[in-house]
Amino acid sequence: MKVILKADVKGHGKKGELINASDGYAKNYLIPKGLAVLADKTAINDMEGKKSAAAFHKSQELKHAKELAEKIEGVSVTFVAKAGAGGRLFGSITAKDVAEKLKEEHHIDIDKKKIQLPDGIKMLGTTNVKIKIYPDVAATLKVVVGEGK
Repeated sequence: MKVILKADVKGHGKKGELINASDGYAKNYLIPKGLAVLADKTAINDMEGKKSAAAFHKSQELKHAKELAEKIEGVSVTFVAKAGAGGRLFGSITAKDVAEKLKEEHHIDIDKKKIQLPDGIKMLGTTNVKIKIYPDVAATLKVVVGEGK
């Protein structure tokens, strides 16, 4: 008996998959527990519609991520910080600081967790910071740190 799974079933398949289950297992367990529905024409069409909608939304997200990456590639943010001998900063510039400055100067809202800056910026000068926007989509932001008084 062909059924469409409404939830993950260990050993049989994942949610949204069309599987062949034995008649007894489908009638006595999967369907009564709400884990599956009988695979008739309307259920199959509904499943295919949901899959195509999900694929469309994913392609739109990827498109927006690529546009954002292009926008980020062309900008830089500038910080003014106090520094000691050798250009070493008193403190550091963190991913949170970079995200706030990017939003303030360029109106680009990026989550600080997507900015890959594990130890922060601790020296004067220019640093290229990688921002992971979406899986397989990343941008490089130029961060310039100048000495202030």
